[in-house]
Amino acid sequence: MTQPSQPQHLSVDDFDPAASSLTGAVDPAVMAELLSIRASIDNFDATLVYLLAERFKATQRVGILKAKHQLPPADPTREKAQIQRLRALAESANLDPAFAEKFLNFVISEVIHHHQAISDSHSAVAATGVVPVVSHDGQGFVAEALQTPHGTGPHAK
Repeated sequence: MTQPSQPQHLSVDDFDPAASSLTGAVDPAVMAELLSIRASIDNFDATLVYLLAERFKATQRVGILKAKHQLPPADPTREKAQIQRLRALAESANLDPAFAEKFLNFVISEVIHHHQAISDSHSAVAATGVVPVVSHDGQGFVAEALQTPHGTGPHAK
């Protein structure tokens, strides 16, 4: 019987910046120039990933604030203004505004999905008094009762 495959942990150290199906098929000078340009593209991609991570950290904070104050996950007026702003920025940067809009619409849809999940979780906690906490093994969640208003609950400090 075979063991179930474990998910592989991805590492940036495993990336081969010289990976190409063109190796050996083109002039070495052309290949060197191609790899040099691709190295810059790789740096841009890494920067985009880190920027998106920071952006989503901020939008998670917005989602928590919205959930605490029972605000809707989406804000169509804000989204429309952001799309107009991004299209204008794209035009000034000589980037296809339609592409920029598609990209922002994708990001916005992910943010709204996260905000809805935060809102749902917040509502469940308010209704049940149980907070989902990551289990010790990190593989799931366990329930933990909220502290009482006077700090006398099982987890009062």
